[in-house]
Amino acid sequence: MGKGKVWLVGAGPSDVGLFTLKGKQVLEQAEVVVYDALVGHGVLAMVPKSAELIDVGKRAGNHTLPQEMINQVLLEKAMEGKRVVRLKGGDPFLFGRGGEELELLTENDIPFEIVPGVTSAISVPAYNGIPVTHRDFCSSLHIITGHKKKGREYDIDFEALVRTKGTLVFLMGITAMEDICKGLMAGGMSPDMPAAVLQKGTSARQKRVVATVGTLKAASDAAKIETPAIIVVGKVCTVAEQFTWYEKLPLQGCRVLVTRPKELASRMTDQLREKGAEVVELPAIQTEAILPNKQLEEAIASIEKYQWVVFTSQIGVRIFYEALKNARIDVRRMNGLKIAAIGKGTKAEVENHGMFVDLMPSIYDGESLGRELAGVCEKGDQILIPRARIGSHELIEELEKAEGVKIDEIPTYDTVLVESHLIDEKKEFAAGNMDYAIFTSASTVRGFEAATPGLDYSTVEAVCIGKQTAAEAEKLGMKVHISKIASIASVAQLTEELFAAKKASL
Repeated sequence: MGKGKVWLVGAGPSDVGLFTLKGKQVLEQAEVVVYDALVGHGVLAMVPKSAELIDVGKRAGNHTLPQEMINQVLLEKAMEGKRVVRLKGGDPFLFGRGGEELELLTENDIPFEIVPGVTSAISVPAYNGIPVTHRDFCSSLHIITGHKKKGREYDIDFEALVRTKGTLVFLMGITAMEDICKGLMAGGMSPDMPAAVLQKGTSARQKRVVATVGTLKAASDAAKIETPAIIVVGKVCTVAEQFTWYEKLPLQGCRVLVTRPKELASRMTDQLREKGAEVVELPAIQTEAILPNKQLEEAIASIEKYQWVVFTSQIGVRIFYEALKNARIDVRRMNGLKIAAIGKGTKAEVENHGMFVDLMPSIYDGESLGRELAGVCEKGDQILIPRARIGSHELIEELEKAEGVKIDEIPTYDTVLVESHLIDEKKEFAAGNMDYAIFTSASTVRGFEAATPGLDYSTVEAVCIGKQTAAEAEKLGMKVHISKIASIASVAQLTEELFAAKKASL
């Protein structure tokens, strides 16, 4: 067995949008992922399902694995011939002990790469409206670790730091904030020098306290600042209110769980993130094409006999056209065939394949689709419905009311429940860390239920895309909100309205 390879990948501060393109590419090909406590949930959601997961997360005073053991794990997994990703919060070479982890690898001739990450020392102040450099205030930036070993004095020349007249950023220094401020003042810094403490930057739980070096500890305690947080010292802190931007986004401070299948989640997630939400993508279900599918193959081979083909999901459209391609059936044989689609997303997917939809219901659900299609069908029409094995019975019930129509309902995919091994959804909701769960089908509700046994579902605020989805959530006792239209844009708009009302009531 040949040697594998190790990638030290910086995951950035928390916001998944700050994860680098190269980091994402490397992570998606990982066979083993060794990850830290500070890696954001959005990045963890990108870890391949097939990867072996090793949690070595370290917080102040709570080390899951000693550093020497982490180094050994990386070596052992690489010696097994694996593609190993060491996923670290921030940047691996900025107080990330990346250099230490490379020493054992180089001694054993293990190939490696470094993928830099966006450091919290610059990004967190930026998300709080604080430029770490500004020509009116300073000409240098200094990043210092605030962490020190128990019972030891700081090995920091505070007088030298004060003489630089630059911006000072202390990472991992919250528990030693008082010592840091005293050290700076003892080194000659004025107690009135502006200073800030920035909690959980770039996440929904971001919080900022701006004070002075002399008052920062008291102000931080009063605001109940939690780790992880960074300390910024310098005149640049005075422009925070003027330059604030992140907290002005309508969903900043809102944490949302999106439960759509992974291949469909991105559009929903993108719209929510554009509005400032912190989105955790945890697909509660995934779809698996039914293969081989003789019934579908036979229907496609005689596609000319149908007057209508009905699509009830984007996945259904993709699988149908993939089956056409595999059977080498030219779409020109569908000339004269009319297409019905349940909603805008499904309609867009049909158009992606070069065809247009003839009917889309006024309300995007199975009952309305069946009723409105039945109203335009002619006696003798044959209707092909390639869809999930378990689909809405209302669609068929309404279509059967049309006189003389023949319906071929063909299962083309199964919906399978998926459980996350990286993020504990039950714990997140029980602790009040999630504002909303977004459900786009009844099956996503069932998947969420399977992943959270024993959860008090009355603590879950569910934003649902339609009546059937809402009914499934209501069965569990969730507090349910239904979007006006069964569309991604409408769900995002409803989430924004709900969060605005929540903030106004605080």
